[in-house]
Amino acid sequence: MENILDCIIVGSGPSGFTAAIYAARADLKPELYTGLEPGGQLTTTTEVDNFPGYPNGITGPEMMMDLQKQAERFETKVHYEMITKAEFSLERGGIHKLWAGNKELFAKTVIISTGATAKYLGLEDEKKYSGGGVSACATCDGFFYRGKDVIVVGGGDTAAEEATYLSNICNKVTMLVRKDHFRASKAMEKRVENTPNIEVKYFHELVGIEGENSLVERAVVIDNRTQEKSTIDVHGIFIAIGHTPNTSIFEGQINLDDNGYIITEAKSTRTNIPGVFAAGDVQDHLYRQAITAAGSGCMAAMDAEKYLGELK
Repeated sequence: MENILDCIIVGSGPSGFTAAIYAARADLKPELYTGLEPGGQLTTTTEVDNFPGYPNGITGPEMMMDLQKQAERFETKVHYEMITKAEFSLERGGIHKLWAGNKELFAKTVIISTGATAKYLGLEDEKKYSGGGVSACATCDGFFYRGKDVIVVGGGDTAAEEATYLSNICNKVTMLVRKDHFRASKAMEKRVENTPNIEVKYFHELVGIEGENSLVERAVVIDNRTQEKSTIDVHGIFIAIGHTPNTSIFEGQINLDDNGYIITEAKSTRTNIPGVFAAGDVQDHLYRQAITAAGSGCMAAMDAEKYLGELK
């Protein structure tokens, strides 16, 4: 094995770039592999208004460019490649092996920040109106629809949480649930039922979106019992049918929960593999915010630095 690095970072969202900043400043000389979507989910977000330090807001792609520039200022090497395979050593102080295509990489520590991918319905209109009224994160984008009517698609805990959050800032929230019942917990279901400005439409599905100038104006829905179509005037449509953590290449090595998220030790970013750490949405299915991802990226770099220090 040649060219064994102190730290490889897999993924390039807020957690990955923040980990790179801290690791580089600790002289770990990190190398970061961006994956197929440099910048992660935020590159599909038009406006970010809730990240500290940007009083006038900023677009997701611009913020990711700022984070990358800061990481590169401390001599992080950024590779626009995807890690396709990993073989982790189970020994403390062991060397971990990764592949970017046919290129073999070796590292003493690995920080996984591959994030999670929001699930969508697969409608062509979702892409057309992305950033113009279609979102997968109420906490991120709900503010833009204050005082307006919105739709939440889904019947699980995520959808119920999104709907109750939006009910505090929007005029009316309509939930589309394709079955005759929620999949959410009873507690969340009761919270929805007790919120006066949430209307639940059971047996209804979103089948289309209409609007002008790439801005949502109407949702086309169908009653799946009668196949009758109708429209609902709304400005925002929130798809809340869950996320898929990007962990498939780590299956069988890293401990994952039932939904595929990496399990980390309490109050740390340590995984079950010595020298392998996880940060951001790949291990966080609760908060899923840029700022919490960045914070965990900082933690991961500090955990990696401490691990290397203890080996010495």
